[in-house]
Amino acid sequence: MEPNDTSHLTPEPVPCEMCGRVFPYCVCEHTTPIKAKTKILVLQHPQEPGVDIGTAPILKASFPGTVLRTGLSWPNFKKAIGREDVENRRWGVLYLGSVRVEDLPKDRALFVVDKKGDPRDDQDKVLRELEGIVVLDGTWSQAKTLWWRNAWLLKLPRIVIRSSRRSLYDQIRKEPRHGCLSTVETVGEVLQALERRDDIQPTLDKPLAELIGRLKKNRPPGTGRGAARRDWRRRRR
Repeated sequence: MEPNDTSHLTPEPVPCEMCGRVFPYCVCEHTTPIKAKTKILVLQHPQEPGVDIGTAPILKASFPGTVLRTGLSWPNFKKAIGREDVENRRWGVLYLGSVRVEDLPKDRALFVVDKKGDPRDDQDKVLRELEGIVVLDGTWSQAKTLWWRNAWLLKLPRIVIRSSRRSLYDQIRKEPRHGCLSTVETVGEVLQALERRDDIQPTLDKPLAELIGRLKKNRPPGTGRGAARRDWRRRRR
């Protein structure tokens, strides 16, 4: 064998052009594009891209118009979304924070809350006029970091959802609080409520269930969240 002969080496897996993942973490073949009126902006923590249990790739593949930004902070909403024709009042940010959903009124699942975490009097009007939603993608603490490092998020209507479902991720990880969902599950619940549809969440559950099944089969015990992580700076935007 020649000193520089690399023919015996196993070629590095090629990431999927759609989701950026390699097998077995790419589940695009199980993903169905969904037509939705509500637009989506995902602000992703820098430590999240490539994480094996992350669901942003499923979200982006399911809603082709989704805008995904990776970083810690942006100067304002327009810079984050890459548009000038946006109105703060027409975009809601999904952030639970310290809000106790069990203390909110039981007659609904989706709320627009004020700075104190109490339901706003005009929440029905706000929800009806929404153009899109902003999602913070990362662990509980990472989402909190994104929230506090982007003060402009406080200018957007803050949306909280009380889910009636048990997260599919309960099979592979322990959620920090009761009612917590993965990014893709949260968006599915919110869009179903906003658009009064019952087909969105089941469609999203298919690739998510497939991913969880593969994780349970292929993921070595104790690997944590970083088993499939890649450098976020090299990720295709």
